[in-house]
Amino acid sequence: MNATPTPDEQDIKSALEQLSRDERNWMPKEINQWAMYPRKTSSSPLPESLKIEVTTKANELIENVLKPKYIQPPPENPQFNYIVDIYGKWYHKAFYFCAEYRVAGPNPTVPSFEVKFARMQYAGNRRFHLSYMRHTGQWIQIYTDLTVDECIESVRDDPYFTI
Repeated sequence: MNATPTPDEQDIKSALEQLSRDERNWMPKEINQWAMYPRKTSSSPLPESLKIEVTTKANELIENVLKPKYIQPPPENPQFNYIVDIYGKWYHKAFYFCAEYRVAGPNPTVPSFEVKFARMQYAGNRRFHLSYMRHTGQWIQIYTDLTVDECIESVRDDPYFTI
C-alpha cells in the first residue's frame, strides 16, 4: 500500500485544517445598535395570585367592553366570517386574548376558527410585555414592562388590538 496521500486527499486535508483554524478564530457578530430587539421573558415562575388577577381583569374587560363592541347578531345570509365569541386563555406564562370566528358559506370545511389578537407575556416582577398579532401571523411586541392594569387599558383603547 502507498503511504503518500494523493493530491485529492491533500486538498481535503488542507481544507479541513483551514476550517478548524477558522472555527478557532470565530468571533460573534457585532450587535446592530439601531435594530430593535424585543426584551426576553423572565425565567422566574408566574405567581398564582398574579395569574388569578390577570384572568379576572381580562374577563371583566372581555365581558363589559370587547363582547358588546365586537359581537353582533349573526347575519341572515353571511358572506364573510363573523365573530361569535371572545375569550382569554393561558399558555405557559402568556395570556392570550382570542376571538372565535364562524365560517360563512353553505359547506365550510370547519365550522369555526380561533384568532389570537393580543398577548401578555410575563416579564417578571409582576410586569408584562404586550404584543399584537400582525396580519402576517407574526407577533409584534409594542410595549414592555407594563403592569396588569396598563395592559388591560392598552388592549381596551389602543387601535393595534382592534379585531
